[in-house]
Amino acid sequence: MTNPLCAYCDIVRGQAPVSMVYADERCIAFMDIQPVLTGHLLVIPRVHVASLEDLDPDLGVHLFRVGMKLAAAMRRSTLHCEGINFFLADGEAAGQDVFHVHLHILPRFHGDNFGFRFPPGYWDRPSRDTLDALAAQIREAL
Repeated sequence: MTNPLCAYCDIVRGQAPVSMVYADERCIAFMDIQPVLTGHLLVIPRVHVASLEDLDPDLGVHLFRVGMKLAAAMRRSTLHCEGINFFLADGEAAGQDVFHVHLHILPRFHGDNFGFRFPPGYWDRPSRDTLDALAAQIREAL
């Protein structure tokens, strides 16, 4: 099922222009219209799913498998591609701006001027007690 208010669902329904790279019965992959780097792709499920919490695990596996296939194709293509980043933002605080699950596939190369910025204090490792307490909090929520 698609959402009539979702831009990615418009693409799935064929109601928006797209530069398609891959399509099957469960997902599609297309060029990002605001690429971080040349060759930036998005892989999305055909069904509207706003967040990872709502994504069927089997469909998540499928999206990742398709992403792996596309990443390998990028490396074989003529794109400038020395490495690959997968990125998936889940929630506004994580940078998600279209609330339809989407996996970014970014071809990377030395000197591409893109990267992740680490916050202050990143290099100060937490104690094992702190890590154990955090692990326990997450285990309890499983």
